[in-house]
Amino acid sequence: MQKRMSTLFQLLLNNSTIVLFIAVFVLFGLTSPRLVIEGIGLEFPRFWLPENMLNIIKQAAVFAGIIGVGMTFVLLTAGIDLSVGSNMYLSVVCAGLLMRSSGLEILPALLVSIVVGTLFGALNAFCIVRLKIIPFMTTLATLVIGRGLGTALTESQQIDFPERMNAFGQTLVLGIIPMPIVVFALVVLAAWFILTQTPFGRQVYAVGNDIEAAKKAGINTDRTLFLVYLISGFCAGLAGFILASQLGGRVDRSFAETREFDAIAAAVLGGTSLFGGVGNVFGTVIGAMLIQMVGTGLQFNLVNLYLQPIARAFIIFLAIFFDSLREANLAKLKRRFIRPIET
Repeated sequence: MQKRMSTLFQLLLNNSTIVLFIAVFVLFGLTSPRLVIEGIGLEFPRFWLPENMLNIIKQAAVFAGIIGVGMTFVLLTAGIDLSVGSNMYLSVVCAGLLMRSSGLEILPALLVSIVVGTLFGALNAFCIVRLKIIPFMTTLATLVIGRGLGTALTESQQIDFPERMNAFGQTLVLGIIPMPIVVFALVVLAAWFILTQTPFGRQVYAVGNDIEAAKKAGINTDRTLFLVYLISGFCAGLAGFILASQLGGRVDRSFAETREFDAIAAAVLGGTSLFGGVGNVFGTVIGAMLIQMVGTGLQFNLVNLYLQPIARAFIIFLAIFFDSLREANLAKLKRRFIRPIET
């Protein structure tokens, strides 16, 4: 009986994200306002309506999903990137100023945002790999630097993008799928391919599991670490531009603030370990949707706007708590297979 309970606990722990996802989905569905279907008099929860589910996926993509994928690469190496929110802001500010001053079109402006984001990631990578500054301190510093540079460029004023930016944000691919969902799907598929089908992906997991062992195996760990921060920067630049297009092309100093915490929470809720070496991008997708589902559910239930950040903080706490439990459980299982030295 005890063994069965232990197996059940381990199963629930390993699938905690799916369990939370289902619980939140059911809870908010049962508590949300009802839509009466005419003709048959059947009541259906508004929270479960297909258009609401599509909106949750779209919001998850722009607020946590794309940067969550980039964060997954970083966390897999046991690193962290606290600067993605500031990176998003600085990247889109550079693109927006060029659109206003030189009439830059959408695609070139998107390319500018991605290039700036990638260069910002390169700055993080240089400080971490070459200067040997720990990731937490490096990205905490660049968080402040990036927000400061963006504020200096805009002189603390709001940037209003041209109307074509808003039109880009409302684009429907094939006439039915919102553009952010398509971009998110492409990013997820590319990340899945890199992590599972390429030597670089295997090196990312190896570095996260044991960097010293990876070095002894001949892996260029500096190159691997450098590239994961470039990927995180790339995703931040892309996400910043997509998010700005969803906000009607209006960007102020508070743009993308605290989004780094949503990205970390999405990745960790999806099973990516803060200690490195464990995780996948599809888990991050579920984690991002879970965070957005909580926010949408609170709005449906008219929860006080000032209390909603507490719910987000609770989600982040759960993510770290379950990650710690998984790590402790994994360490316990490893100890079972260690044989004592025979004398």
